[in-house]
Amino acid sequence: MRPSPRIVSALAGLAIAAGGIVISAPAAHADLGDCTTYLQSRGFETTDVARTACYYGLVGNQSGCVKELTQLGIQDSVATEGCHRAAP
Repeated sequence: MRPSPRIVSALAGLAIAAGGIVISAPAAHADLGDCTTYLQSRGFETTDVARTACYYGLVGNQSGCVKELTQLGIQDSVATEGCHRAAP
């Protein structure tokens, strides 16, 4: 049994519309400021070392980011979230 041309057309129209929505959606982006702002909001000073750690998160070195931040005395959960916010 062949599908009705109307059904095929409707499904094709939905696929095109859904594709347009996906294509026009803005890309998510994070940066160093997302990490440092989060750390400040949790009461931590964003020193040069903290900014360097957040940079590690920005370039994808999450373990290095967390390690540096925890060495500054930042709790592991806060460090992990800060690094996550810097990640691309």
